[in-house]
This record gives sequence, structure tokens and C-alpha cells, in this order.
Amino acid sequence: MESGLSLRVAVSRIVRDLDSIGFDVGDYRISIYRALVILLVFVGVFILGRLMTLLVRRGLRRASGLDPAQRLLGEKIGSLLLWIGLFLIAIDILGISLTAFTVFSGAFGLAVGFGLQKTLGNLISGIILLMDRSIKPGDVIAVGEGTTRTFGEVNRIGIRAVSVITRDKIEFIIPNETLMTSQVENWSFSSRDVRIRVPVGVAYQSDIDLVERLMLDAAHEMPRLRKDLEPRVWLTGFGDCAINFEVLVWIDDPEAGIGSLRSELLKSVLRKFREHGIEIPFPQRDLHIRHQADPSADESGG
Repeated sequence: MESGLSLRVAVSRIVRDLDSIGFDVGDYRISIYRALVILLVFVGVFILGRLMTLLVRRGLRRASGLDPAQRLLGEKIGSLLLWIGLFLIAIDILGISLTAFTVFSGAFGLAVGFGLQKTLGNLISGIILLMDRSIKPGDVIAVGEGTTRTFGEVNRIGIRAVSVITRDKIEFIIPNETLMTSQVENWSFSSRDVRIRVPVGVAYQSDIDLVERLMLDAAHEMPRLRKDLEPRVWLTGFGDCAINFEVLVWIDDPEAGIGSLRSELLKSVLRKFREHGIEIPFPQRDLHIRHQADPSADESGG
């Protein structure tokens, strides 16, 4: 009993000494003791928040009735509500009145309006993307045009941005707001079936029936193609030096990329064309030189 009493007396003395080092601001006391209490409370809230967020994430991942997008949306909303609740609990434990924050509400509002506008916009855009399920982890999307075009698989949807991994294993971080305001191609939104167009040109003297048969044979040799959806060959027009065709094939794995498929199909078509003497034209120019008599020779002869 005496050791416990002496310990409490020692702790009280330490608390009193730490609290004496500080100053008062209105009705609030700012001291080393109160700073340590605030630090311990927020560290405890942070650790508790991380543990509870982990439990929420594990619980949602075990829910077999939810798809990945619904699980991710539940994690985001659950984590947000959890952190707000823990913050309010910490404020209550510290005995801080919420009315004290009204002094800073004007400045905070300006900061949100100017400095955090994009951040809040990306946060809301990410929640909307998850709610309408237009873009989900695992989807194959294309964003942008020309040299800025990004094509890849959605790795994850974060609070601020979406992570897209290309076939070159380059990870692009695209802001959520960009995906909300720009046109996005989702190659696996309602179906994973994608039709690929491969242009091919042949010389005008070629047998177009043989050309069509050879291109279909080359398409049927591609292992990635859908077996239940037949490839097609269309004649699309007459160019300056070639008859233009398109080979149309179907795949169901757009995440594997289309560059390798185009390459293999074109190599197979080229081999078959060479075996059967089908010419692939290239631009040619004929140069005609006309002979002109030397005027000086005419003068000397005259």
C-alpha cells in the first residue's frame, strides 16, 4: 500500500511539474504535460484506426457476395467513417470543445476552397467511380489520344488517383477527376470480348479470293482468338497503289495486349503471301528523261 501510495505521489508531482511549464491561452492551458497527453491520444487513435481498418478490410474480403469494386467501395467509406469517429472520440477525451474550431473555420474554408479543391474533387470522383462501377480493378482501359494515350489494366483505385499498369510494366497514376471528366475506353466494362482490326494491303493484280482465303487461314492459326467467333476479312477501299483489306478477329483477354497479336498475325499473313506469290506493294516512282539537243551544236552546224 505504501509503495503504491508513494508511486501515485511521485506521478502527481511529475504531472504537476510538467504542467507548470507552459502558458495559458484564454481558458486553455498549453503545457508540456498537455502536449504529451495530446501526442499519446493521437498515437493511440492512429494505431487503433489502422488496426480497425485492417479488420474492416479483412471482413469485406471474406464477403463472397461482393465483387472487387463493392469491396473497395466498402473499404473506402468504412475507413472514412471510422477515422472521423475516432477523431471525434479523441477530441472528446482531450476535453476540447468543438466550438473552439469555429475560430479557424473561415481560414480552413478558404484552404479547402483553394488549396484542397483538387484533392476533394479526386476523393469524390473516386467514390463515384466505385459506386457506378464504370471502372473497376482489373478492367482494361485506354485514356487520352495520340502520344499521350495510356492503355493498361486498372491495378487499384485510390482516394486520389487510379493506378494503371501498361504492358511495359509502367504504372501510370491518373487522377480520379481526369477519369470523370475525360472520355475513357473501357475494354472490359460489360464484356471482355474485343474485336481487333488489322489492315493489310495487296497489289492490284492479286487474286482477291486467294488473298481473302490466305488471311483467314492466318487468322485461324492465332491461339488467342475466340474459337466461337469467326474472323472476317473486309475489303475497305482502293488506295493509290494497293487494294486495302482489314482482318477482323475477336479476343477475350485484352489485358494481354494487342500489339503482340497484330505482330503475329501480320507475320503469318506475310509468310503465306510469299508462299503463294502475293505481292505487297510499296510506293514506286518512274523517272522519264527526255533527250534535248545542244543549242550550240545547232549554231555551229548552221
